[in-house]
Amino acid sequence: MSPIPTPEQAATVAPAATPSSQLRNFCIIAHIDHGKSTLADRMLQATGVVAPRDMRAQYLDRMDIERERGITIKSQAVRMPWTVAGPDGGRTYALNMIDTPGHVDFSYEVNRSLAACEGAVLLVDAAQGIQAQTLANLYMAIEGDLTVIPVLNKIDLPAAEPERHAEEIASLIGCDVDDVLRVSGKTGQGVAELLDRIVEAVPAPHGDPDAPARAMIFDSVYDTYRGVVTYVRVVDGALKPRERIEMLSTGAVHDLLEIGVISPEPAPSAGLGAGEVGYLITGVKDVRQSRVGDTVTAAARPAAEPLSGYRDPKPMVFSGLFPVDGSDFPALRDALDKLKLNDAALTYEPETSVALGFGFRCGYLGLLHLEIIRERLEREFNLDIISTAPSVVYTVTMEDRSVHTVTNPSEFPEGKVVDVSEPVVRATILTPSEFVGTVMELCVSRRGTMGGMDYLSPSRVEMHYTLPLAEIVFDFFDALKSRTRGYASLDYEMDGEQSADLVKVDILLNGERVDAFSAIVHRDAAYSYGVMMTKRLKDLIPRQQFEVPVQAAIGSRIISRETIRALRKDMLAKCYGGDISRKRKLLEKQKEGKKRMKAIGRVEVPQEAFIAALGADQPTGRDK
Repeated sequence: MSPIPTPEQAATVAPAATPSSQLRNFCIIAHIDHGKSTLADRMLQATGVVAPRDMRAQYLDRMDIERERGITIKSQAVRMPWTVAGPDGGRTYALNMIDTPGHVDFSYEVNRSLAACEGAVLLVDAAQGIQAQTLANLYMAIEGDLTVIPVLNKIDLPAAEPERHAEEIASLIGCDVDDVLRVSGKTGQGVAELLDRIVEAVPAPHGDPDAPARAMIFDSVYDTYRGVVTYVRVVDGALKPRERIEMLSTGAVHDLLEIGVISPEPAPSAGLGAGEVGYLITGVKDVRQSRVGDTVTAAARPAAEPLSGYRDPKPMVFSGLFPVDGSDFPALRDALDKLKLNDAALTYEPETSVALGFGFRCGYLGLLHLEIIRERLEREFNLDIISTAPSVVYTVTMEDRSVHTVTNPSEFPEGKVVDVSEPVVRATILTPSEFVGTVMELCVSRRGTMGGMDYLSPSRVEMHYTLPLAEIVFDFFDALKSRTRGYASLDYEMDGEQSADLVKVDILLNGERVDAFSAIVHRDAAYSYGVMMTKRLKDLIPRQQFEVPVQAAIGSRIISRETIRALRKDMLAKCYGGDISRKRKLLEKQKEGKKRMKAIGRVEVPQEAFIAALGADQPTGRDK
């Protein structure tokens, strides 16, 4: 097995493009915590691309936030050599592996990774069995016409039941029980057999090596020193260093300064041929010129038709991001531009708030996605930001038949509302059979409608529900896990819209609406949301020189009220004895002053109160 040269060696001895018959492109798909990244570590060791002294756990999880949380957020591509024994001394293949995230919020990363592969390793925990996200990723792979290799991981665990779960997998994908490989990502057992199976089962990439070059951008990152680094999968033709390339969607032409493979660190090469996965560096600093899903071609002999690209993900949850210091607005815009390059599922547009100033309305795929973006902005770009309460997209029909799309409660139209539609999802919940009643009770409390129930085995049930998106993006997953002792799993996909009895709850401070605290909730939850929010603000807002009413209102009807008592200055501190009328005169003067101040005074709400009231743990008006 020939070791991969270092970048310095590769620059002098640049390997030529690998023939497509010796290429295998595959990804690893699985539910959260089923061992994708650990299995990828063992593959890196087995193929020798990472020296033992450089090896660390979850080698491909590059971001600090990934390593701290123990989850994969960004899919990572890596090239590995693998020699299959044969009578003539064997043949070496180049395996391009993409390690993918498991959380439902990052399924778009998985979708893009699948488009760059011909095969998928379906990984299932031998102790937990098939989970909801396993099924979702499997259907995605089958839809993309990929060769699926079923694998049971963690067979070294004492609680592992490989025989039972192998039967589940075999019945699910229609293969023989003996075709399900048994591996251990921890000990490395069965990894060599898996690599042999990949070479044998995954087809070589199809592509015309003599056609005009066409390469699909499946990911990009921004490097401070080298500009935009673009990851591509070459479909037809070949790309070589120093030639001029063209982006088909924008028509921009650039010089190709460097081209190479990731193994697992970037290594320059003499070019990329049809079917290969690698990276391009053009020195471009404008992040908008390297869009995920775009087609790269050679400027001298351009392709006539672009590749089909990816379906643009639709954001499910919207939240406002505002800099704590207003002068950081340009820095926040640049940071979002760079993150967008690395995370194509993020959408944003400028917005202003009376309370918070200038910021951006951002769209995310879920609450974890929101949390990760916010944390990356704070860590990687040193920004202090406030995020407003997350909300979904509503469609409001007025009495005059005008239709409004509402992504922010402050956009909710005034006047007579005829109908409000909210997005709904089709949820798949996998749970042990003893928790069926508990799961039903939870889904009914979140306004869910049952669609059906299938027994995968005597002890495991697959339940289908239609649920409002607003009810599941906040704490549904946590509630599901706690009520089923961690055994249930959830996956969901968008399923249109439905009408609902929704109202906008406004928060008034001293009679003035504060747009940042408004929320759209179901009428049944409006009262509890109003009570909770007024109590919270009463505790957070410091006392003023005058009494401040904190009210929650639906339209013009007040549904809840708390009062922040006035701060009373001791006017009689200097009165030592003397006539009582003098003291009364001073107190009357203070009372008049407070009345006048209340009439013209505005309530000072400190930044800390906004941050505390609008944290990502924003309640939803439901008693937990």
